Amino acid sequence: MNRFLRTAAVLAALIGSTFTAHAADTEDKASPKVLRYAFRVAETTLDPAQVNDIYSRILTGHIFEALYTYDHLARPIKFKPLTAEALPEVTDNYRTWTMKVRPGIHFADDPVFGGKKRELVAEDYVYAIKRFADPANKSPVWSNIDGFKLLGLGEQRQKALNEKKAFDYDSPVEGLRALDRYTVQIRLAQPRPRFIEFLAASDLFGGVAREVVQAYGDKIAEHPVGTGPFQLAQWRRASFIALERNPGYRERFYEAEPAEGDAEGQALLARFKGRRIPMIDRVEVSIIEEAQPRWLAFLNGQHNFVEQVPTDYVNQAMPNGKVAPNLAKKGVQGWRQVRADLAATFFNLDDPVVGGYSPEKVALRRAISLGLDVDREIRLVHKGQGFLAQAPIAPHTTSYDPSFKSEMSDYDPARANALLDLYGYLDRDGDGWRDLPDGSPLVLQWSIEAESRGRQMSEQYHRDLSALKINVKFKPGKWPELLKAARAGSFQIWHVGGMSASPDSQGALQRYDGSQVGGQNMARFRRPEFDAIYKRLSELPDGPEREAQFAEARRLAVAWMPYRIRYHSYITDMAQAEVIGYRRPQFWLDWWQYVDVVTAAKTPK
Repeated sequence: MNRFLRTAAVLAALIGSTFTAHAADTEDKASPKVLRYAFRVAETTLDPAQVNDIYSRILTGHIFEALYTYDHLARPIKFKPLTAEALPEVTDNYRTWTMKVRPGIHFADDPVFGGKKRELVAEDYVYAIKRFADPANKSPVWSNIDGFKLLGLGEQRQKALNEKKAFDYDSPVEGLRALDRYTVQIRLAQPRPRFIEFLAASDLFGGVAREVVQAYGDKIAEHPVGTGPFQLAQWRRASFIALERNPGYRERFYEAEPAEGDAEGQALLARFKGRRIPMIDRVEVSIIEEAQPRWLAFLNGQHNFVEQVPTDYVNQAMPNGKVAPNLAKKGVQGWRQVRADLAATFFNLDDPVVGGYSPEKVALRRAISLGLDVDREIRLVHKGQGFLAQAPIAPHTTSYDPSFKSEMSDYDPARANALLDLYGYLDRDGDGWRDLPDGSPLVLQWSIEAESRGRQMSEQYHRDLSALKINVKFKPGKWPELLKAARAGSFQIWHVGGMSASPDSQGALQRYDGSQVGGQNMARFRRPEFDAIYKRLSELPDGPEREAQFAEARRLAVAWMPYRIRYHSYITDMAQAEVIGYRRPQFWLDWWQYVDVVTAAKTPK
């Protein structure tokens, strides 16, 4: 037995010491197994076709199921069938993808089905994807889907827009067909070597029963019905959500293929292999925006899991990356890792003050970016839980280079002031604030969340911009409201965090793709040279030629500065002793089915 496997065996023993295998596999009907935690931002919808925020996607990812999924323990990642019988048949130079749905999978029971079992079929995936193209749904991710160029789907959408008629779901689409009851075929206009990432997004592209959507109409967001391991049990908008185990969920068992040298993964596999999933009965999610009550809910045992320990408390909870002794005595577990994310400040390129592509407008954005002391922000506001970003490429993704350095991370107020002087942003009236080159007042409007961290960030930005003699006003609001305004282009400056949903680095560059303005491209950035790069990245196979395109994309991102990519995060999750089996997913959002919750009686004193 090699060193890694010996370590895995020890970890498996430790994981298993919480309770006996027999006890774990014997259901305790009197004590439902409940995972309880909080989102720091409210969900917006439970309709996949209208969802875009990560918190709503966590919920839909456990209700709906895509054809494929990620191996929960594999690092590096592996794809495997979820509702499909096998991996896709790929032909015509990555243009044609054919998938077989496994017979015998059923939707969760719902009154719409009239008491009968409703089997998942190929047409449910065809319909689900068509819903994103339906103009009536105003899907914020349509522009991303359109980028894959499913033959005829964009034309079908445009026809509905031109004729001002309802989208015709019954009209055949060349690139999206059910060849028979169980066979889905997708045909693309251009090669898409990594299209399986699309096919593995359960939070967006799970099968949807058409009759359910038709029955509930504009209330469909309140009635999500999928084939996944959980179903909606209770929902008080922006307050509380409960999902329960889908009682009709098919027989599915804990299986994974962790790397041989992955001691933690091997230990989890040894402990849970063969267990039927999901292992828990219910998940309760509270919306708690403020950090202190969210943390206290975990400390006092009201919650048994905390996803992303609030930054104000990370260093108390896990000093030097280890669980604090007082918490460790209670069996509290902790995990800290670099997240595949980025945090960015972005400018509205359609705004008359900070937008545009003329030299003086670019100079203003670059000066603001050079004036932001992000290192100080990380230390004071985020309590050291991050590190400076150099490019719009997330850690853990294919083209991320930890040694790469660019101007994106520079803090240089002297250069910033020189740029502003050079391009005519001077204090012309002697009031202590710079004016625009035409002499009118320069006043920035910065959107900010109306909560404690937002207040800390606004203090930081006010300090930074005051050093440049730039007057800034902050517009506080609730996150869902600010997101809606940003999508509509009704803002000047805001910030956004993004977590990669797939291992390919191109995902983060959606925010620069001109065809995705109003969707992922919240900066409303439009440059034909960048759009051409994005198109080539989509079509090229992995290799040096594609990496050269990423290098040019990084250069243009700095040159035009529609986004100031500020930092990547360290993320810390913690769980009470009763929660076992947790491992943070790298790119996907569904994980509840892979954890267990033991009752207090079975947890060691």
